Amino acid sequence: MPNHRSGFVAIIGRPNVGKSTFMNRILGEKIAIMSPKAQTTRNKINGIYTTDDAQIVFVDTPGIHKPQNELDEYMDQAALSTLNQVDAVMFMVAADEQPGRGDKWIIEELKKVTKPVFLLVNKIDLVHPDELIPLIDQYSRMRDFDQVFPISATEGNNVDELLKSLTATLPEGPQYYPDDELTDHPEYFVVGELIREKILELSHDEVPHAVAVVVERMKDYAGGKLQIEANIFVERDGQKAIIIGKGGSMLKQIGIRARRDIENLLGEKVNLKLWVKVQKNWRDNNAYLRTLGYNKKDLR
Repeated sequence: MPNHRSGFVAIIGRPNVGKSTFMNRILGEKIAIMSPKAQTTRNKINGIYTTDDAQIVFVDTPGIHKPQNELDEYMDQAALSTLNQVDAVMFMVAADEQPGRGDKWIIEELKKVTKPVFLLVNKIDLVHPDELIPLIDQYSRMRDFDQVFPISATEGNNVDELLKSLTATLPEGPQYYPDDELTDHPEYFVVGELIREKILELSHDEVPHAVAVVVERMKDYAGGKLQIEANIFVERDGQKAIIIGKGGSMLKQIGIRARRDIENLLGEKVNLKLWVKVQKNWRDNNAYLRTLGYNKKDLR
């Protein structure tokens, strides 16, 4: 294919700046889960954007933050490990926030990157345009960015222009994935993330961060629906009680909301069964983290 461009692009930034919203906007499907709570994304999630003349594999990374446990350390390492493995990096910040220590630390890491680095100032729909120039100037004094784009991942402002510039930056290369493939993660992973998103929406305090979801099986069964069975792991009995809710009310709501998104994703009717189990202090248990797919050795 003449002049076809392709490559891998990392999306990096502090928690809750809109990385997952941006990727879902580009793909037109919910591949990365979204929540106003920090630490929503835990793994690197690849989203595949394909046009007639290009294919961009976006790597949505966990938000970088000060680690409190082994899971947090994995998340930071997952984000930083992408920087030297991609063809370009997009550093996303929020237009309604001033640069913080986390941003400055990320920029120091970005100074080591030799590939093109774009600054994306997201959430411009939340601020007056006059506020953007001073903010962009602050970031530009910390590092010389190849290109700067003020965008709104929610509203779509400037996203098409960004994609055109990004495509032009990438090297000529082959199409790695089929036209209709949106992510290289297995369905099990995406389904588990959609279930976890609903827990984030409906629960509060420490509960969302103490939750892991493992999809045990997805299979057809009599009745024409896809049978999905998943375990929700928490760290304490009290958290289990919250997730289940009075008379099972919370778990029922989680199931209803998750099933709706899963059916939209898979394009078929689903029967979703959820169980809640206690795995004490799983976020600090390296052996258990590996069983959940959070293996630091895979990031090297």
